[in-house]
Amino acid sequence: MMNNIDKTDIDILKILSVDGRKSLRNIGEMLKKSPITIKKHIDELEKKGIIRDYSAQINYEKLGYEIIALIELTISKGKMLEVEKEIAQNPNVFGVYDVTGEYDAILLARFKKREALSELVKVINSNEYVVRTNTHLILNVIKEGTNLTELIKK
Repeated sequence: MMNNIDKTDIDILKILSVDGRKSLRNIGEMLKKSPITIKKHIDELEKKGIIRDYSAQINYEKLGYEIIALIELTISKGKMLEVEKEIAQNPNVFGVYDVTGEYDAILLARFKKREALSELVKVINSNEYVVRTNTHLILNVIKEGTNLTELIKK
C-alpha cells in the first residue's frame, strides 16, 4: 500500500473519516484488535502526517455564514505563492488552490453579509500582483467533503 500503510491503517482511517470521535476501544472492537494496537497505528499515522488533525463538521449556514463565494484569480508571474499566502490569512477564506487553466488560483470563502464579500474582493483586487478576479456565488451545496470509505471503495 501507499506510504507503508497496511490494511489495519486503512481500516482505522475509514472509521475515523466517518467519525473522528470514535474511541480506541470502539475502533479496536470494530477491527477485533486491542486498543493498544489501535493507538500504535494511529500514532504512526499521525507521525507520517497522514492524520493531520481532528475536527468537527460544522454547519456554517446555521451560524449565519450563508454566502459562499468561489473566486478565481489571475496573478502576475512569480508572485502566485506570495499572493495566495496573503489571501489565506483572511479568516473567511477556507480554501486556496493553485489551478491549471485560464486562472492561476481559486479560493473559497464564507460570509454572513454581502458587504464582507465585497470588502474581500476589493482587498484582493487592490493587491498589485492580482491582474483580475472572477467571483461566483455558490447557490446550493449539493455535497461538501468526503470520507475515505467513499473515496477508495473496496
